Amino acid sequence: MLNRLLWSLVERRFVFFPTREVECTPDQLGIAYEDVYFDTSDGVTLNGWFVPGRTNLTWLYFHGNGGNIGHRAAEIALLHHNLGVNLFVFDYRGYGRSLGAPSEEGTYLDARAALRYLRSRPDVDGKRIVYFAHSLGTAVAIELATAKAPLGLILVSPLSSIQSMARIAFPSLPTGWLTRNRYNSLARIGSIDTPLLIVHGEQDALVPAYQGEELCRAANGPKRFQLLAETGHNDVWETGGQTYWGALKSFTAGLESEAD
Repeated sequence: MLNRLLWSLVERRFVFFPTREVECTPDQLGIAYEDVYFDTSDGVTLNGWFVPGRTNLTWLYFHGNGGNIGHRAAEIALLHHNLGVNLFVFDYRGYGRSLGAPSEEGTYLDARAALRYLRSRPDVDGKRIVYFAHSLGTAVAIELATAKAPLGLILVSPLSSIQSMARIAFPSLPTGWLTRNRYNSLARIGSIDTPLLIVHGEQDALVPAYQGEELCRAANGPKRFQLLAETGHNDVWETGGQTYWGALKSFTAGLESEAD
């Protein structure tokens, strides 16, 4: 009981930082999109955006723990222009226009609902879906990949577990009560057999790059780790430059050739 209460407090104060107002949409940046709503298995209605691309690949985008999909609109526009893949980004429960309140188990249910929705679309090839995730979203994508394998998995600024993050944020406090199932990507990634790209900023002060390296070592092949010089946590898509975009393009091209 005490562990559950402590974890509930951590979720509210340390893990989730949702905002409700969606301040920007893709059409404001000249990108056509479809605003969609879909339901989870436990009856929560979620909101997402489907951005049609120029290829047969579809990226399912798992964002981080702050804001909502509106804060990713500019990045979505660049992904659309640079890669041309179909994009589906959604808000977890409690974020943006999605109903409910966020929780670890809730995000796992949200991810399954988003994948189920994508596979229901006649304009999406269910065998050509790539999981693209940032920060906390990488833990959600990894958990989903253990049950529903994607064509490929891209992790940007990934954390190895909440416990490892708690040690950084609260170095003087005991963290042993954060048990293994708290977004423990390190314990899960070894059970995934899919092409993997991990990208991490060398100057990431929030989630140090060693956590991405640790995940890469524990993962199965084929895998690639790309370190981005002079890049932090939230500015990867802005300051990563050609190294970042080149890694995404190369990985995507490899997936397309394997799928053909």
